[in-house]
Amino acid sequence: MDVKKVLYISQEIHPYVPANAISNLCCELPRSIHEKGSEVRTFMPRYGIINERRNQLHEVIRLSGMNIIIDDTDHPLIIKVATMQPTRMQVYFMDNDDYFERHSSKGLETATHADDNDERSIFFVRGAVETVKKLRWDASVVHCTGWITALAPLYLKHKYNGDPSFRTGKIVVSLVPDAFEGTLDERFVEKLRMEGFEPGQLEALAQAPVDYLALMRIAIDNADAIVEALPGAHPDLVEYARASGKPFLACPSAENYAGEVADFYASL
Repeated sequence: MDVKKVLYISQEIHPYVPANAISNLCCELPRSIHEKGSEVRTFMPRYGIINERRNQLHEVIRLSGMNIIIDDTDHPLIIKVATMQPTRMQVYFMDNDDYFERHSSKGLETATHADDNDERSIFFVRGAVETVKKLRWDASVVHCTGWITALAPLYLKHKYNGDPSFRTGKIVVSLVPDAFEGTLDERFVEKLRMEGFEPGQLEALAQAPVDYLALMRIAIDNADAIVEALPGAHPDLVEYARASGKPFLACPSAENYAGEVADFYASL
């Protein structure tokens, strides 16, 4: 495998959140790719259910301190990091008191405080990208998993495409069974325009308010490649991805999952 650096932007990762198909995938795939010789870094939100003491999270002062402006409001970005054993792979957590609770046991904020999910997604994606910039870490592949990461390809293609950390990296989007009910805030597209995006760049979101399918379509539109990462992904999105003509990897085999994904990375 000749892919030296892989950046994972993930919705949830076990063991920091409860085990499920997505959190297990976002743990095992980076770990396996790391074991195959790639340098790996992973990013996820710092949900309130995460036990920071047990998981040995600590703030990275040199990376924290930036304010992310969303809808004309400043939101301080706090960066925390933990080391996943036994591989010693680093996991970075994007934290902010406005979007993530302290010591919550009720579940992920994406479910318990869904009204803020549009801004929570913007904050997480921008926080992750800005942190990678500060690290001066140029990934060969950026792999996004989960709807909360769906804006990452849009930002990387149109806002950070000239940055050395992202200029040559290939963007891969996973399709997984993670649909949310209802729609995002009715001002979501307006907030993205305030970020500087042009109407043509937000065409997939033209039908406001934005639902799960529209959000994931804009991820596919701005990706370089798509992986049907788990069985049960929404069939409309699988069909949309196939019809895009972009490189597409159907569900990898359980026996050689990481190997097939690694070969797919290399083919890009």
